[in-house]
Amino acid sequence: MHADSDMDQEVVFVALDRVCEDNLAVLCGPCDSPYGAVTKRLVACMKRIQEHGRALQPLVASFTAVYHHYDLDPQTPGNGYRTLVKVLQSCLLHIIHKGRYMASNYSGAFFRAEHNVSEMEAYCGALCQLRALLYLARRLLNDNEHGQLYVQQDAELSRRFVQEYSSMHKACFYGRCLGFQFSPALRPFLQTVVISMVSYGETFGKQQSGIGTAALSLLTSGKYVIDPELRGAQFERITQNLDMQFWKSFWNVTESDVLSGFTRIASNPVQVNITLTVPPVALRLPLASDPKLLTTVSPPIAHWGPGPVHMRLVSYQLREGQDSEELLTLSRDDPAPVSGTRMPWVQEQPRSPWLLVHFHGGGFVAQTSRSHENYLRNWSKELGVPVLSVDYSLSPEAPFPRALEECFYAYCWALNNCHLLGSTGERVCLAGDSAGGNLCITVSMRALTSGIRVPDGIVAAYPATLLTTDASPSRLLTLIDPLLPLGVLAKCLNAYAGWDFQTVQPMERRGSLSALGRDTAMLLSDLTQGASNWIQSFLDPTRASAGSVLQRGNETRSTQTNSTTLKYSADLLHYPDGFQPLRSDCPAFVQPTSCPVFRNPFVSPLLAPPGLLRGLPPVHLVASALDALLDDSVTFAKKLRAMGQPVSLTVVDGLPHGFLSLSQICKETQFASDICVARIREIFQPEDARTAHHKSPSLGET
Repeated sequence: MHADSDMDQEVVFVALDRVCEDNLAVLCGPCDSPYGAVTKRLVACMKRIQEHGRALQPLVASFTAVYHHYDLDPQTPGNGYRTLVKVLQSCLLHIIHKGRYMASNYSGAFFRAEHNVSEMEAYCGALCQLRALLYLARRLLNDNEHGQLYVQQDAELSRRFVQEYSSMHKACFYGRCLGFQFSPALRPFLQTVVISMVSYGETFGKQQSGIGTAALSLLTSGKYVIDPELRGAQFERITQNLDMQFWKSFWNVTESDVLSGFTRIASNPVQVNITLTVPPVALRLPLASDPKLLTTVSPPIAHWGPGPVHMRLVSYQLREGQDSEELLTLSRDDPAPVSGTRMPWVQEQPRSPWLLVHFHGGGFVAQTSRSHENYLRNWSKELGVPVLSVDYSLSPEAPFPRALEECFYAYCWALNNCHLLGSTGERVCLAGDSAGGNLCITVSMRALTSGIRVPDGIVAAYPATLLTTDASPSRLLTLIDPLLPLGVLAKCLNAYAGWDFQTVQPMERRGSLSALGRDTAMLLSDLTQGASNWIQSFLDPTRASAGSVLQRGNETRSTQTNSTTLKYSADLLHYPDGFQPLRSDCPAFVQPTSCPVFRNPFVSPLLAPPGLLRGLPPVHLVASALDALLDDSVTFAKKLRAMGQPVSLTVVDGLPHGFLSLSQICKETQFASDICVARIREIFQPEDARTAHHKSPSLGET
């Protein structure tokens, strides 16, 4: 069934109502039920589902009638309103499938009554919360200007959106219903991530070595496999209120030698993979308008003064210049990598005419080039191009504009030194995902304002173009997304903006590549005891010290929020027909993204005036229909197109935020990665782009 068809929607709702009637007829039949209280729970559950379905049918019809107005163009269907309807339909189809099974097998000898009622109750809870999201989306639809996806002028409505997120129950989406909206091939992976995070959170802060922590996590993970409700409740606690150091620690575990070794095994071997440290020396670059004139580009200086910039060079083939003494003196590897001259079986290739400069994702707070190596290795092979991936400094220790300064400096250094990187630099492409996509755009804006050469194109996967908690229909998905909950997103954005975080000197900061290169035990031992107590207080509320920790946490919150503190119980939205969503037992605290930094166009390029965007190279955006940041891409593409700027948008189905890092998990994520490769190739080979576009009906471009 296709969510875009009104007839299909009608068929789904008819089927839902029918399956509810069939189950109620079986459950309320003349025969005595062998399951007692379970039967009563099932009856109540099916009645609630039927009531939700009947209320949702006209609501969905109101979206399907107009949501095409919010697409980039007829060839590129995709926006948050469409996505919410698709997610709802996925939930309904699960209920219909399970309901048909129950109606046919209820009286069978092998019917697992407790299991089936628990699963149906979980999907009933999810359906209730999705109904709330659709009511919120209709509010956005009514209040926004026609065709506009974001509420940028109505601060009150965005505040209400954050408030509803903070108070609404989410555990049902992290237990039995986990990942129902995504491609089935990804659900085992998502379950592994959630169980790992919950188990890691339970052992996080206990005085163990890295191996000991991993062992404890393995021991505690079993109960979260067996008990999905416990898993969902604990994951909700973690995503609601834990501090930034937990998130940095968990996601940076992927940088450990053991885990990164697996990605190397699964990805293409490469002949060049070296880390570089470029000293902070002023650069001289020609002006784009008159190459005879030179301009100076200063090294990064924000927060603690000049400092080196770290990078990784990945190349499938050894190319001329990559084994030069000049480049190897910049290498951070110990011992230095063996040069090609000492490996006679490696044939040195001529320099490529192309260069790919990459900025990794991770919410500006986590990960490095190392955790993105798996797809960069493959890209280098498929495109025959050297890849320079920048390890910019991470927040909250290095908030804006440090990362932007380092990425811009790295881009300028690459232009001046492409001969060392195995490239002639005839065409240079910037590529990045999520936070890295944001940096691709803002680095290009910096190049424009500096008067130097802009890249020949940008490929940004699911980029963040508006770094605020402003409401949009796709951002309502943060309520149900296991990889990008709003509480986590807001923490990352506030950290990047430097909101209430104290910067520290480079030698003290954690999260740099040098820190992450250490083994997991050292990484974990770096974490503060205060953060550990905070996490333990939420995971184990019965601890004797929990009260004092919670009190300190509340005191911290009160100093952060001033008079805008959200009062969940007294100021919740009113829903139609007496409906109310399920509420959480542990309301989230989401710091509003209200400081002026968020409106800086070099933080939120979606807010940039036309003068800062006019002159950008072709921008290719690759987004996922199920990503909370989908509307970032759609709205940014609309803005560029309205200005006459070259832009394309491709929307893939069934995948979560961060799908590039999952490219080797299933064919759907590999397909999405292949789309990015095709867009990069169009930048490197523009003469072939017209033919490629003609063959790609999903591509919207000016």
